[in-house]
Amino acid sequence: MDHGGATRMRVVIIGAGFGGIGLGVKLKAAGMHDFIILEKSTQVGGVWRENRYPGAECDIPSHLYSFSFEAWADWPQTYANQADILDYLTQCARKHGLEPHIRFGAEVTDARWDDTSRQWILQTSDGRRFQTQSLVSATGQLSRPSSPRFAGLAQFSGTTFHSAEWPQDYNLHGKRVAVVGTGASAVQLIPHVASLASNLYVFQRSAAYVLPKPNKAYSGWQRFLFKHIPGMLKLNRLLIYVQHEWRGFAFVSFPQALRVKQSSFRRSLARKIKNQDLRRRLTPDYRMGCKRILLSNDYYPAMQQPNVELITQAIAEIRPDAIVTTDSMVRKVDCIILATGFAAMVPMNVTGLAGLTLQQCWKDGAEAHLGITVSGFPNFFMLYGPNTNLGHNSVVYMIECQIRYVMACLKRLYRDQMQTMEVKDAVQARFNSKIQERLRKTVWAKGCTAWYLTVTGKNTANWPGYTFEFRLKTRAPKWDDYAIQ
Repeated sequence: MDHGGATRMRVVIIGAGFGGIGLGVKLKAAGMHDFIILEKSTQVGGVWRENRYPGAECDIPSHLYSFSFEAWADWPQTYANQADILDYLTQCARKHGLEPHIRFGAEVTDARWDDTSRQWILQTSDGRRFQTQSLVSATGQLSRPSSPRFAGLAQFSGTTFHSAEWPQDYNLHGKRVAVVGTGASAVQLIPHVASLASNLYVFQRSAAYVLPKPNKAYSGWQRFLFKHIPGMLKLNRLLIYVQHEWRGFAFVSFPQALRVKQSSFRRSLARKIKNQDLRRRLTPDYRMGCKRILLSNDYYPAMQQPNVELITQAIAEIRPDAIVTTDSMVRKVDCIILATGFAAMVPMNVTGLAGLTLQQCWKDGAEAHLGITVSGFPNFFMLYGPNTNLGHNSVVYMIECQIRYVMACLKRLYRDQMQTMEVKDAVQARFNSKIQERLRKTVWAKGCTAWYLTVTGKNTANWPGYTFEFRLKTRAPKWDDYAIQ
């Protein structure tokens, strides 16, 4: 089939975050220059470009939350903030010459497999078309903001925005502000909002476990050692990795181990929150680890400020100038900040063999083989796909494992050693059956409710083991797992 007017490439990558940049670097290093990265924004960075809200930081130490092949000695502090991570990714793209390969302002809306030409046909929101042998989705699990459908929200006359779409020119000073949600983003931005707003109303559905963040600035001499002493940076990264990997024992092997930490948390909360009623409402009613454990040193002090009110009643409706809760309380607000997480693992339409869409395949929950390939979708790969998220270690480490696996596949396709490859349905089903069986023994099972889980309780996000296990499983493709032409 002729697809005239389409830009043709051997490989198309969607997204210029950690996944897209990391794969682009490896493609260039392998001499595979016939690729492009389609990026919806005007800048690289992915979630670290989008999430510009005040206080945005990573909760994995900087030296581990970065590429092993691009270690950075100049991280200013143990846990990097949003601006530093964005700067790191920008420098990576520039250093490795990726900018000529990136098409900015190219939001992919539709990707369709054409079985006649054995090619993927892509459409962008601005009308551009692309044709490619191999398609890699590097949009991750946190690319599309999720906004709740509160009655009356559309009629609110004040300012409303999601935490991942923070307006840089909006002044919160003296405003009556509502923050909906108390997850990772909310815990980071609430202290800043509390310092500016005349009144801050925090609407909480469930309390979070918030632990102290052991963040500190790296001194000049430490950065000197990292930069000039051979192996020092790698050794520090290894020590951080081992420390975090050990924590996986409590998440995936012996959840009961978190009970000790949970008791410690409750004692710490009692010291930090003196008001008994506030302490009760800030105490989670689920076991530690069910939801993401958060790190912050200023969240609990902010919640005790006189201009801050914690609200645990559900929102009944939103009026043009107020929020009404189920207890009929009316609170006047000027601004609503939705810190309500993300939805849609693949934020565009993807159609594979016989007109089957990825959304149809995933109607009962997303799944893939190794979180990378999906039966019915030839030459289609994902980075940070289903069941590759973590509760204890660095997702960047997991992404690097996936990049190595995808590169092995792309090399054979690129060099015409095979035309198409599609994971066998039985292989994918067997892999996911084992994954779900293991997940039932982890801390995320048995009564947990979190974004990891579908409404039926299927965990589509998390890896149920250790990262070194995933590394071993993705060290090289097993070609017998694939139908190859």
